[in-house]
Amino acid sequence: MHAFIAPLAAMMLGAGAPPPAFDADSVTAALDVAKAPGTVLIARGDTIVYERAFGLIDPAGMAEHQLGQTWRWASVTKQVTATIAMQEVAAGRLDLDVPINTYLPDSKAPFAGTITARMLMQHVSGLPRTEEGPIGRDEWPTFYMVDRASPETGRTWCEGPTTRTPPAQFFYGDCDFILMAAVIEATSGKSYEALITERIAQPLGLASVGLFPRAEPTVAGYAEGKPETSAFRLDNFGGAGALYGTTRDLLAFDRALMTGKLIPEAQRAQMWDGKPQYGYAALGQWSFSVPLKDCGDTPVRIVERRGFIGGVVLRNIILPDLDMVIIMTSNRAEAEAAYGEIWQQAGITHDVMRAAVCATGAPL
Repeated sequence: MHAFIAPLAAMMLGAGAPPPAFDADSVTAALDVAKAPGTVLIARGDTIVYERAFGLIDPAGMAEHQLGQTWRWASVTKQVTATIAMQEVAAGRLDLDVPINTYLPDSKAPFAGTITARMLMQHVSGLPRTEEGPIGRDEWPTFYMVDRASPETGRTWCEGPTTRTPPAQFFYGDCDFILMAAVIEATSGKSYEALITERIAQPLGLASVGLFPRAEPTVAGYAEGKPETSAFRLDNFGGAGALYGTTRDLLAFDRALMTGKLIPEAQRAQMWDGKPQYGYAALGQWSFSVPLKDCGDTPVRIVERRGFIGGVVLRNIILPDLDMVIIMTSNRAEAEAAYGEIWQQAGITHDVMRAAVCATGAPL
């Protein structure tokens, strides 16, 4: 990846120049109805310039994807949790760099006196990974299974033994944000569900947004043509992956984040500060700059958050300097690979972004 650069929109588009004409056909051509059926939404500012549902929900059926479906937000939940954490920072109730036992004095995590909120949100806390526990059906950790024998909550399991000393290495896992949710519950004095309702859903008017295990129908995932397991205990993902909602409500969240409605600029800058030593992980999301293929040499600043649970795949992409949002969803596990890596200039995500940003093929 290139070093982090934040070019001004005026430099990229020309000072005072209108954005390039949007070519919907180029975006459509970049999609793959077989490998990644689902939806795509692209917005410039507050205007949706492209929105489409395509392909079959069930590969063996006839029902087609529709706009307005409710999707698991999966690990996009982490981006929302990080935003609430930065609200707590702005309010002076949370310091990112003090040990979490300041806020969770009863924590049994082995390094609770060392781990900080920043370490949690950058995945360098050393906490256990769910994959290190018992594995159940369909090769999923029993941590996420409805019928798992252990009565432990997500937090108590995540505070179990670990062989890693923080902050020795980047080690992605759900436990970081399950515990981060406990931290913001402690600093705010409210439950995580109440924080989602009072800080995110209600003020932004997000009628579809909720937290499992509520009985909200969401798009089911498929892998290799087969439906996902029905054994998920989705509520156990907590602050790491338990949210659901529509793509339009996710866009509303993104726009509120971009425009300063949710957190002040100073806290947003901290949250979007991608660290090269951690693969450009920022706090609850990734932030980096790369050029797009055949679209000039000027890097595009990208804030990316992915979600993937049991065949349901999301990409939530914010282009801050271009005032754009791209949201893609699919209910095929193979879409995770097909979406590809933007920094490698390959895959559906890169190609959709290139079509949206540089539709004419002219350099930025």
